[in-house]
Amino acid sequence: MSKKQIWETRPLEFWAKAKELRAGWQKSIESKENVVGQGNTGPYCNWADAFPAITLIEDNPAGAMIQAKNEPYARKARLACEIRGWGREICGYQGNCWGGQFLGYIEDGSPWPERKMVVPMPCQCDQHTKRGQQARDFENMPQWSADSPIYYGSYHEERDTPMAEHNVYCYLRVINDIERIFGQKFDDEEYIELLKADQEARKYGAEVSRLMMTTVPAPLSSKDLFSVFTIGLQTKINPQATLDFWKMVRDEVKWRADNQIAAVGNERFRWIESHPPSWHFMKYYRYMEEYGAVCLGSPYAHTGGDSEKLEIKPDGSLGPREDTSYPKDTPIKTREDAMRFSLGRDSRLLLSYKMDEYLRPHTIVEFATICKADGALLPMWRHGVGCTLTRKEQGMRLKEAGFSVMHYEGSAPGDRIDLDEMRFLDQLDNWMHSLGYQKFDS
Repeated sequence: MSKKQIWETRPLEFWAKAKELRAGWQKSIESKENVVGQGNTGPYCNWADAFPAITLIEDNPAGAMIQAKNEPYARKARLACEIRGWGREICGYQGNCWGGQFLGYIEDGSPWPERKMVVPMPCQCDQHTKRGQQARDFENMPQWSADSPIYYGSYHEERDTPMAEHNVYCYLRVINDIERIFGQKFDDEEYIELLKADQEARKYGAEVSRLMMTTVPAPLSSKDLFSVFTIGLQTKINPQATLDFWKMVRDEVKWRADNQIAAVGNERFRWIESHPPSWHFMKYYRYMEEYGAVCLGSPYAHTGGDSEKLEIKPDGSLGPREDTSYPKDTPIKTREDAMRFSLGRDSRLLLSYKMDEYLRPHTIVEFATICKADGALLPMWRHGVGCTLTRKEQGMRLKEAGFSVMHYEGSAPGDRIDLDEMRFLDQLDNWMHSLGYQKFDS
């Protein structure tokens, strides 16, 4: 232990399994036996897994991974987009994925996995629905789009029901068309089992998030969480493997919390973020640890466990918000039942954390309070507009509540071009020095 270390630290035991599962997913999308599509099955159970050989590749984790693993390749991909007329204001995730199609190969030189259909996600960020356009035009493949009608204010069942039913209809239509076009039969019973496993895995994810956010010292840092938070959620794997993995993560994080095994052994400053980081430069998490500062994540980072749905009750206790989803014991016997249950009946939640700042304007302050945070680091991305929604307002609310706030600028989480790395690190130094912190001696 360093003389400045307060708590014990240990390597994460689930890390080897996480790498194994992620590598297996990468292998599956390169399989010639699978019908690979570009798009997203949404923030709910992966219906594509109920087909014998349908795989959907979601742009967010794929584009982020491209940027994180190979910056020169990512820049070539985005340049290939610019050459074809797409401006730099498009989301970096899109540029990385579309550019890979244009180049025809992935980072290691292997052929780009050919897409045979497109199912763009109809919500979250303003550019999600457009993501299918270039992939469709490039390969002349079938594309499906769904609607996600939303509304503001308190939950209104009479108003919500037709919106939710329309969303269900959209996805049932997609499934029926895939059956007809690709000759594959959707397994209704398999989907119901997938849905049950997904619900259980998310319970483990929620517990991981709660332990991470509320325990001092934090048993897990945001960088640790980002290494695994897509497994079984955005990057789909076998449902039982997903369930086993998240139970493994929960068990280890709980043990670490119970035994004060810290993510940062000299933790003395806790900070939060809001939405994605710059994936190519996650070095800044480790840089902040030199000050004894640990990042507890963001509503975005905790989406898998839905821990951003926690709230502080009037008596000061911590608990879940009002649950407007279908009751957990709702009978699920048919494809329609399963799709209805997985999509939910509260259309206001279709935008998840993006909508939070409209539905509950001070949710970022509540999140920081739950995390026992001292400050917040908020990016001002120049494009990928959904990633900067309400950012200035968030900063002002946090400052009014007594939290220290630092903003920094960059292109987008999946695009490093406009992020001045040295200036960013200087800003971090100035921020911490202004709060009275110096780096620990090595």
